[in-house]
Amino acid sequence: MPPPIFISPEDPESPAAKASLRAYFALLAERIPGIDATHVPDPDPEAYAFRPPKGIFLIARDGDTVLGCVSLKTVEPGLGEVKRLWVAPEARGQGLARRLMAEVESFARSAGLTHLRLDTNNALTEAIALYRTSGWTPTAPFTKAFPATDWFLKRL
Repeated sequence: MPPPIFISPEDPESPAAKASLRAYFALLAERIPGIDATHVPDPDPEAYAFRPPKGIFLIARDGDTVLGCVSLKTVEPGLGEVKRLWVAPEARGQGLARRLMAEVESFARSAGLTHLRLDTNNALTEAIALYRTSGWTPTAPFTKAFPATDWFLKRL
């Protein structure tokens, strides 16, 4: 039996977090025309927003190997925004994205959030399918930033 994959909080500016964000943006660049893999800013000007008590950055690991990430920031009282869900190619199809989303939603509840929102791009069909089967519902656009094409909301 393979060792379990652990999900734990990580500082958003740690080497593991930065590596996962580089992989996340490389995936976006591969799947979405007009995105550049160098898009990830370093240092991340929003890193502070992904730290407790109002936010979190989660990393999934198998030993020392980073296999995924997701982050959350508080937008306003009661409302959080999920950002940067990524799973490494070798870990896809094992339910890890669903586990990461469940963990970030659990943190959101404990932080007193009652609603979550996220945006995504229609090229990320697996992510959209995950959101739709996890209780997320389409909502009106709340960003104008490329590359968002789809917006979702979830009541906790």
